[in-house]
Amino acid sequence: MTRVVVVEDEPDIGDLLALYLRREGWQVHIATSGPEGLETIRARQPDFVILDVGLPGGMDGFDVCRNLRQSSDVPVLFLTARDDEVDRILGLELGADDYVTKPFSPREIVARIKAVLRRGRLAEATTSSITELGSIVVDLDRREVRCHEVPVALATQELALLEVFVENLGVVLSRQQLLDRAWGEDWIGDPRTVDVHVRQLRRKLGDDLPLVTVRGYGYRLG
Repeated sequence: MTRVVVVEDEPDIGDLLALYLRREGWQVHIATSGPEGLETIRARQPDFVILDVGLPGGMDGFDVCRNLRQSSDVPVLFLTARDDEVDRILGLELGADDYVTKPFSPREIVARIKAVLRRGRLAEATTSSITELGSIVVDLDRREVRCHEVPVALATQELALLEVFVENLGVVLSRQQLLDRAWGEDWIGDPRTVDVHVRQLRRKLGDDLPLVTVRGYGYRLG
């Protein structure tokens, strides 16, 4: 059974999300503060996390995600009342897989969760050889990345994007092509999401990653 943790301090919103998620047959756990959310996620080991940005308890949603990403790559969707580009970019840079502003449609939330989980299952089912990019080794079978023999923790979407690059070595891919292949053609969001995740890959893998920017178009690996 798919397990979802909802970290949301507004009871009406938490209950509404729980109602729609349980209709899908999913198991739902609700936390109402940052510290409680982090504890619930670690205890329940969910398949997906819905995380409100504005949380009480001295730890907001960004803090929770930052702590969570130190030990987990569970998919995270940020839910927030702040429709600010800086906040969206920060959320994605922290390793979130999606970002939705309030007010929202519960059906859209369910659809976004299904899309992320479907991409994860497809990636796990894909048979792929180990790819070596100089000091970087990408093992998509095991969903592992190493740089100079040191494991590098990548968020779900960062790994999905890297997989598209690996499968198209030497090919220039537009931002739209990357969105369609790494996020899915049904994904709804800002195309600049690609740029944010590319920056994350470069930050984590450094100059060892042979990823080239093709100005005004997209990117090429190798």
